Amino acid sequence: MKVAIDDLQFNEAGLIPAIVQDETTGTVLMMAWMNEEALEKTVETEEAWFYSRSRKELWHKGATSGNIQAVTSVLYDCDGDTLLLLVNPAGPACHTGAESCFYRTFDGSPLPKATMLNVLESLVKERKTNPVEGSYTNYLFDKGIDKILKKVGEENAEVIIASKNEDRGEIVYETADLLYHLTVLLAERDISWEEIMLELKKRHKK
Repeated sequence: MKVAIDDLQFNEAGLIPAIVQDETTGTVLMMAWMNEEALEKTVETEEAWFYSRSRKELWHKGATSGNIQAVTSVLYDCDGDTLLLLVNPAGPACHTGAESCFYRTFDGSPLPKATMLNVLESLVKERKTNPVEGSYTNYLFDKGIDKILKKVGEENAEVIIASKNEDRGEIVYETADLLYHLTVLLAERDISWEEIMLELKKRHKK
């Protein structure tokens, strides 16, 4: 991995903003600052390093939490004054435990559609870890793998029927049901959607 540092425009403090994006899901994870040394260490180690303006020192993302970000690419914009890091994160980017630091909206509207599968996965995993009385998700986990597999089969059949009937609304509705039950199945088997996306990515490269 190479970066043309001479093409970059650092500010008067010698810093440049770096946006971090999950390479697999496309989720924007965080924004932090880099100086030239942090950028060089990022390129050298292929793990994200930043500069703390408050502590006035370099910091290695995940050094304490274990949520290291493996950097696959470093891009810069047309003006050369902003970086974009594509990463494979080992865990949540935000200190709150959220996948991304950008998890709030001004008006309380839903998160962008691209992250909804991740939100669903997080909720299902939370239910598995901390059961809630009356939760349908916990009902499925309690009934076990055979019940979950049965529901996946049923929802798959519903998608097929809706598609044969050329009912657009039903196709959308039943596909959402199928994705939900697949998410429960994956959580039951301790498999993440990220693993599925990585497999698709491998196939795309081939």
